[in-house]
Amino acid sequence: MKIIIQFILFIFISLFLDTQRSIAQEKIKIGLIVPLSGEYKEIGRSIVNSTRLAINKIDNSKIEILPRDTKSNPEITLRVAKELHELGVKIIIGPVFNKNLIYLEELNEVIFLSLTNKITNNPKNVISAGINAISQINTIIKFQKLYDIQRSIFLIPNSDFKNEIEEAISKTKIKLKDTFIYDTNPILLTAQIEKLTKYSQRKQRLENEIKSLKNSNEINKEKKIADLEKQDTFGGINFDSVIIADFDESLKSVATSLLYTDISSKRVHYICLNQWFDESLLKEISLQPIYFPSINKENYDEFVSIYFNIYQKFPNQISFLSYDLVGLVYYLIYQNNFIVNEKIFYKKNKFKGKIGVFEIDKNKISHLLNFYVAKEEEFKKIF
Repeated sequence: MKIIIQFILFIFISLFLDTQRSIAQEKIKIGLIVPLSGEYKEIGRSIVNSTRLAINKIDNSKIEILPRDTKSNPEITLRVAKELHELGVKIIIGPVFNKNLIYLEELNEVIFLSLTNKITNNPKNVISAGINAISQINTIIKFQKLYDIQRSIFLIPNSDFKNEIEEAISKTKIKLKDTFIYDTNPILLTAQIEKLTKYSQRKQRLENEIKSLKNSNEINKEKKIADLEKQDTFGGINFDSVIIADFDESLKSVATSLLYTDISSKRVHYICLNQWFDESLLKEISLQPIYFPSINKENYDEFVSIYFNIYQKFPNQISFLSYDLVGLVYYLIYQNNFIVNEKIFYKKNKFKGKIGVFEIDKNKISHLLNFYVAKEEEFKKIF
């Protein structure tokens, strides 16, 4: 009887090991759903090219990327995702835009690594892999500690991005003096910044100080008056930094309004969110220095160079993220003995990519970023 039980146990273990070996030898299919036609086709094609670069770098025939066109349409996104699932795909990179996530909860057997940086109100099976606000604010917190910044004001545009920023502020518990919601209309913006910085009071204080000196018997009052007349305002301000949650021309509008109200980047730290090394910032000498968290610039420049040499065009910024996501998926699958299941993004883990360090925990991804300053016509790394 004992021999029979041992024989049955041996057969069971052998079958189990054969099954596991067979699973390990199967192709690992990773879906890729991006816009390959329509308005955003260039973004999608750049992402496809970048994932091909990543596959070539990995050089493992087990991994196969299956791209599909979403046409940037939520219904089509769901349809092509279902097609991939029927082919045995359990992990899909994409979609690119947050609006295309709305129906994906129907495919709860599939994990989606969305390229969006929005983390609120996403379906449970969607992991936001973009450079989100929480990762960026956590990096700003490190900068605050490094430079002993105590009284930051967070300037938030009244836009779709507002809720995302406010939630990130709450979750990170960043030390702030205040938050201020401003209008994105440039005509209204300057008046709002004037109110925030108490520009009228400081300007009046200057006039009062000059008047007081003129009526005084103070020694060298003419020189003091002359010095004051070169100023725009008088007196201190009650904050040491501004964090501006904006980009491109809107960011410059806010910074210019601050400058107009005599709050220059020489008096307080100008801090913003990830700018993807926007070269136009280097031309805005009057606004510098301006600080921001970001991906690793050296690695990004290397990626752009390799991409251009192969495809004779520059990649979209999002495609740099997709390059890393292929490596991340491969790393986690490798760690899991090439078995794809729902646990691989749940267990606490870290992956060092080109962007920086990915932290994975309970189906969430965050990034450990670097910090830079635009100053003297170049981007300089702080940490």
